[in-house]
Amino acid sequence: MDATSSIDRADTAWMLVSTALVLLMTPALALFYGGLVRRKNVLSTFMHCFFALGLVTVQWIVIGYSLAFGPTHGGVIGGLDFAFLNGVGLEARGSIPHLLFCAYQLMFAIITPALIAGAFAERVKFSTYVVFTLLWTTIVYDPICHWVWAPGGWLGARGALDFAGGTVVHLSSGASALVFAIVLGKRRGYPKQKMLPHDLTMTLLGAGLLWFGWFGFNAGSALASNELAVLALVNTHVAAGTGGLVWAGIEWMRHGKPSALGVASGLVAGLVAITPAAGFVGPVAAMGIGAIAGGVCFGGVMMKGRFGYDDALDAFGVHGLGGALGAVLTGVFASTVWNPAGQNGALYGGWSLFGENVLGVLVSAAYAGLASFVILKVLERVMGLRPDDDTEAEGLDVALHGEEAYSNMEGSMMRERVEVPEEEGTLVPSEV
Repeated sequence: MDATSSIDRADTAWMLVSTALVLLMTPALALFYGGLVRRKNVLSTFMHCFFALGLVTVQWIVIGYSLAFGPTHGGVIGGLDFAFLNGVGLEARGSIPHLLFCAYQLMFAIITPALIAGAFAERVKFSTYVVFTLLWTTIVYDPICHWVWAPGGWLGARGALDFAGGTVVHLSSGASALVFAIVLGKRRGYPKQKMLPHDLTMTLLGAGLLWFGWFGFNAGSALASNELAVLALVNTHVAAGTGGLVWAGIEWMRHGKPSALGVASGLVAGLVAITPAAGFVGPVAAMGIGAIAGGVCFGGVMMKGRFGYDDALDAFGVHGLGGALGAVLTGVFASTVWNPAGQNGALYGGWSLFGENVLGVLVSAAYAGLASFVILKVLERVMGLRPDDDTEAEGLDVALHGEEAYSNMEGSMMRERVEVPEEEGTLVPSEV
């Protein structure tokens, strides 16, 4: 029989579109993060996303896909069977070509370390970022991906559910971001001086494109053009909209006015939290998840002021807490009425699923955090983490990349007005 005979063309078409949508999310993240930093660090922030497009792609082809999805070794890691995509061709994997599945998963692998960049924005050496990203993808992302999604992965085999990456993508990157922020230390002048976003229109455009791309992220995780993809798409939209409303509502009550950045942050929080649940719950539950995420992630952003760490763009407050929350709430709201292939959550008597998802959150966060700490401490000793004070004061765009985002006369005059005093930087969503 022809190896491609079980491939469905409609499923293949949808997964081609979904792969492109998830790819779009990384440039969208660059816009979202880039608008929140100072003018002198815009290109540096963009580079943390765009460089990952190439770096993680090569890593994935050479060894990453094999470690993540290769035949399991004790449920912990894949082997080298698929190294350099050996044996990964146009044969069917489910109802789509194996190579397309590999490409789709690559887009997840790219954006995950890029999310961490929100924690170390404006104060990391680019060379260190490159080595960290390569090591982190190999040592942290690939194993956790295997645990949850690969056939035989130990967390998946125990019954933990993660439809599209709440644990694999958001929790792992968020926990690592918190560790990175603490080890790296605060930006110069933080928190005494407010770190103002230089272009909120850029950030809002990024948020809109993230929302659009997230349909591929979640609905594409059905791996087919079917009813499950429809459910995931609707849940994604509902949770995002609800999260944005709740975040803005909290700001309205606390500060007397809602902010555009608050809406953007809330919708991203809703998107993060619904990700692990998107194919296992109904739209009403998705609304509840989005609402809870808007409130919890708002609190998570406020928390950094109390504890004194500088998670510059709230990677932990939104992605780490949102991913953990979404995984736990999947264990509460999941229902076989919506997905017979899933499990019932605690609300329907399925306490086993709740326990397994809580275990997955704890183990994945601990492993990602500890591994990141070790990687950072080694890199700190070998090559250093931060540029010197003069470089940070000048801005990473010019000092590390030899470029300026706004080099015309008007832009230079605006920059001089905005950057007084020199240490000013981004304002966190809760302060807008």
